[in-house]
Amino acid sequence: MQQLESLTEIARRDAQPVGSVTTGTTDAQRRARIIPIVPVTAMNADETEVARQMQICNACRYCEGFCAVFPAMTRRLEFGKADVHYLANLCHNCGACYHACQYAPPHEFAVNVPKAMARVRLDTYSSYAWPAAAGALYRRNGLTVALALAGALVLFLLLALAANGTLVASPAGGNFYAVFPHGRLAAMFGTVFGLAVLALAVGVRRFWREIAAGTASGASAAAAAEASHNVLTLTYLGGGHGEGCNEADDAYTLLRRRFHHLTFYGFMLCFAATSVATLYHYLLALEAPYPFWSLPVLLGTTGGIGLLIGPAGLLWLNLRRDPVRGDLRQRPMDRAFIVLLLLISATGLALLAWRDSAAMALLLALHLGCVMALFLTLPYGKFAHGIYRSAALLKSAIEKRQPLRHDPGSA
Repeated sequence: MQQLESLTEIARRDAQPVGSVTTGTTDAQRRARIIPIVPVTAMNADETEVARQMQICNACRYCEGFCAVFPAMTRRLEFGKADVHYLANLCHNCGACYHACQYAPPHEFAVNVPKAMARVRLDTYSSYAWPAAAGALYRRNGLTVALALAGALVLFLLLALAANGTLVASPAGGNFYAVFPHGRLAAMFGTVFGLAVLALAVGVRRFWREIAAGTASGASAAAAAEASHNVLTLTYLGGGHGEGCNEADDAYTLLRRRFHHLTFYGFMLCFAATSVATLYHYLLALEAPYPFWSLPVLLGTTGGIGLLIGPAGLLWLNLRRDPVRGDLRQRPMDRAFIVLLLLISATGLALLAWRDSAAMALLLALHLGCVMALFLTLPYGKFAHGIYRSAALLKSAIEKRQPLRHDPGSA
C-alpha cells in the first residue's frame, strides 16, 4: 500500500507543468519518465497488405536467405509506412519466394510477396515524385503516351527541317550540326536532362529521409561499397541461390540479370560517348562528326548494340512473365521505357550507318525525338526504379552492420 501511495505521489508531481515549483522531483527526472509518442502515418490498402504479409513471413522465415528483403524484415517486429516502402524497393521481383511459399494462393493466407511489393513500388514512385503533382504521371506513363510523345517531337523536328529546306539535304561528311546547330541542341537537351536529374534527386531524397531513420548515422565506406556492388552486379536477381529468377513458370533463369546488364551498361556507354564528345568539343576543340574508330563513336556503337539486345530481351521476358506475380498496372510503364530505349538505339545506329546519305536529316530527327521523349519521361517512368532500389540497398547495407534492437527470434 505504501508503494502504491509513493507511485501516486510521483505521478501527481509529474502531472505539474515543467518549470512549476515542486519538491522531490527535478524537471530533468520528469522529462526522462515521459514516454515519447511517435506519430503513426496512415497506410493505404497496398501498404497495409504488404505489412500483413510481412507479419506472416516474419513468423515463418523459410525464405530468409533468398534476398535482402527477408533479413531486413527480421529486424522488425512491426511494419509502418516507411518500412513497407523500404522493403518494397529492396524486392527485385525475382519470384523465388512466391514459388517456395506454402501460404501462397490458393491458401487462405494468400501470401504473394512479389505482387504486393510491386503494387507498393508504384505508390513509392508517385508519392515521392517531384513536383508532387507529377506523381500521377507514373499511373499514366504507358506505351501509347510514350510513343505519342516521341512521335509529336519527331514531327516537330521534321517540320522545322522542312521549313528550313534541310529535310533531304546531305551535309558533307555527315555533319549533324549543319542540320541542327550545336548550341541549340546542347541547350535543349542539357536543360531537359538537368531537370530530369533534379526531379529524380529530389524524389529519392524524400524517400531516403523517410526510410533512413536510425541508419543514416551509420553510413560507412564499407556499406556504400557493398551497396554499389549489389547494384552493379544485380546480386539479388540470382534468386538467392545464384541460378536466377522465375519468369513464365518456376524454372530458374539468369536471362533477366543478363539483359539488365546489357541495358544498364549499354546506357552507360552511350552516356560516356556523349561525355567524351563533349570534352572533345569544348576542351580539345575537336568538332563532330568523328571517324568510326574514334573513342566517342566506339563507345556509342558498343553501347547502342547493348541497348538493342538488352531491352529486346527484357521486353521478351516481360511478355512471357507470369502475371500472377506482378502488378499489371505497371506493364504499360515498363514497356514504354523499354520501347523508347529500343527506338533510341535503333535510330542511333541507323544514323551512324547512313550519316553520309540523303536520309541523314530524317534519321537525325527520329533519333533526337526519341531521346527527348526519354528525357522528358525519365523521372516519371521505369527508370526511377533503379534509383529508389539503390537507396534501399544502401540502407540495407548500413543497417545490417548495426546491432539488432530486439531478439531476432522474438517475431
